[in-house]
Amino acid sequence: VQLQASGGGLVQPGGSLRLSCAVAGGISSINAMGWYRQAPGAERELVAAITKYDSTYYANSVRGRFTISRDNAENTMYLQMNNLLPEDTAIYYCHVRPQFRGHLGAYNDYPSPSFWGQGTLVTVSS
Repeated sequence: VQLQASGGGLVQPGGSLRLSCAVAGGISSINAMGWYRQAPGAERELVAAITKYDSTYYANSVRGRFTISRDNAENTMYLQMNNLLPEDTAIYYCHVRPQFRGHLGAYNDYPSPSFWGQGTLVTVSS
């Protein structure tokens, strides 16, 4: 599975960005997908995840500001990020778990093959 992330950039606090993750080969059979981020000096963390049935999970730090979605026709996953804060500055990575089962709270630790895209840098600064 090949993933191509895009949409990062420089934005002022309070601004918005939409990240995209294009998946070669299609996403309709992928059970769950997610976005991670890694800030300088920090560990990579799960930001949001979505199942093929459109169940969603959000980290507490982004709930209410970020929206994850997937478009099977476009073979693309999105992360709409609103009201961005300086602490949202990070490299954002898209990720898929084709064989995921169960509750998205277990997405991060689910023991199954997974695939990463390259990162896209989001910088929130005035």
